[in-house]
Amino acid sequence: MKSLLFLFSALVMMNAGCTQPRPGAPVESPLAAKIKRFAPTELTGDVSRLSPGDRLALQKLIEAARIMDRIYIRQVWSGNETLLRRLQVDTTAAGREALELFMIEMGPWSSLDNDSAFVDGAPVKPPQANYYPADMTKEEMEAWVRGLPEKEKKKAVGFFWTIRRGADGKLMMVPYSREYRDLLIPAAALLREAAGLTDNPTLKKFLVLRAEAFAKDDYYESDVAWMDLDSPIDVTIGPYETYMDELFNYKAAFESFVTLRNDEESRNLQRFSAYLQEIEDHLPIAKEFRNPRLGGMAPIRVVDQVYRSGEASGGVQTAAFNLPNDEKVIKEKGSKRVMLKNVQQAKFQNVLVPIARIAVDTTQQPLIAFEPFFTHILAHELMHGLGPHNIMVGGRKTTVRQEMKDLYSAIEEAKADIAGLFALQYLIDKGVVDKATEEQMYVTFLAGVFRSVRFGINEAHGKGMALQFNYLLDEGAFVYIPSTGRFSVDVEKMKEVVRKLTGEIMTLQANGNYAGVQTMFDRYANIRPEMRKVLDRLMHVPVDIHPRFPLAGE
Repeated sequence: MKSLLFLFSALVMMNAGCTQPRPGAPVESPLAAKIKRFAPTELTGDVSRLSPGDRLALQKLIEAARIMDRIYIRQVWSGNETLLRRLQVDTTAAGREALELFMIEMGPWSSLDNDSAFVDGAPVKPPQANYYPADMTKEEMEAWVRGLPEKEKKKAVGFFWTIRRGADGKLMMVPYSREYRDLLIPAAALLREAAGLTDNPTLKKFLVLRAEAFAKDDYYESDVAWMDLDSPIDVTIGPYETYMDELFNYKAAFESFVTLRNDEESRNLQRFSAYLQEIEDHLPIAKEFRNPRLGGMAPIRVVDQVYRSGEASGGVQTAAFNLPNDEKVIKEKGSKRVMLKNVQQAKFQNVLVPIARIAVDTTQQPLIAFEPFFTHILAHELMHGLGPHNIMVGGRKTTVRQEMKDLYSAIEEAKADIAGLFALQYLIDKGVVDKATEEQMYVTFLAGVFRSVRFGINEAHGKGMALQFNYLLDEGAFVYIPSTGRFSVDVEKMKEVVRKLTGEIMTLQANGNYAGVQTMFDRYANIRPEMRKVLDRLMHVPVDIHPRFPLAGE
């Protein structure tokens, strides 16, 4: 397997040069150039092992997932639906291109260009999305929340309530079940239909409970059922991630992942769960910041994606995820890590290997391999569940998410990245992971830095990765070679510096130190000249993939 991956990597690197336009060739429009950064990729899965009932249920789930797109488009910006309808009737060449890019980004802003608008008339991307009134300030929200009774306060800063203005102009809460009622009712009906078709009891239970959750804004029971899901169809659907709430990271966006489980790969990776408590016990932070007992064994699912929608559709595609985000469920049940293997393979083949040919020193290019890329993504997701979550600040109980506010997503992604390397090195030293993958892991991570930073440093993953890159560069773990304009890895220094940065980030989180995290971002989360030179040479390499789903009729 490894030799085949190496051969494939070498062949792709040999053929990943930058092509020049032919003399007299048509001039490419700016929108077409933006669209080309997303490589069209077919994603599918093997349905031959599904029962007849599950095959029918799969189609109902895809129908329900399509509705998540409509909810999410509404959540992005108050004018998003109106703009989409305008683009849908624009038959000009420019209009068709704008519509195609709109559907890739799920809005009129280019995520790879610092969220700049690409449709005439679109405003600056609102940091409050459509979760809060357009004229509301952070200070107004914070003052209003302070004056609420404790029970109402939890809703106001919770995942499932939008903030609106009442007739009197004052702030008020509107539950998701009412805000999106016209779309959640038909989505719930489709989930119930799918539940009636499947012969898998755990899938049936989850779908029924999730349909109920859409109506009552309480997702706890369905999250628990999702944790216990043991089905050939592994579906995730509902409001989850808070990245789009750039004011507070409080409000959850709707999305879905409709996937088919890969049992063999899942069994191969499940062994990592047995070491999570041991890794937690050896984290490079003060003992009082470690969790003496994690919430539970972390289920790991390796799946092939056959459809996705909502926030999962917009811009750069998710390669893996770690859910739920509800701290109560995490404490009681742990969290589940879902690895989208066909998505990861597509990213590796279309993006990471061509990047490595340009960014990584030629002596280390042969170390680029899919296996460490895949395993580090797993470790990243596992480490979201480790380290500080529920914390004490000034004598009060709180969470890292609440204290970090708008910085939470970026610092949490940075933590998961660097701590993922720490965890894998721990398992290598222990003999659980093959020592032969050590160099491959660090060099493949270096290439992955450029993949993530190209998402833009205003985006959580890109911002977190820029922080790590510059920190590692300053500490000598990454080395710039001026004569070639490439980078290499000092493996021995990487081990030391990975440990150091893991400890610094987790300690800032454990102390709820917002100012300290802001200082770290101010110093490190930027594009320095050496990195800029490499990024400029990657202009003709796709930034990410644009999936097509044959099982959904695409």
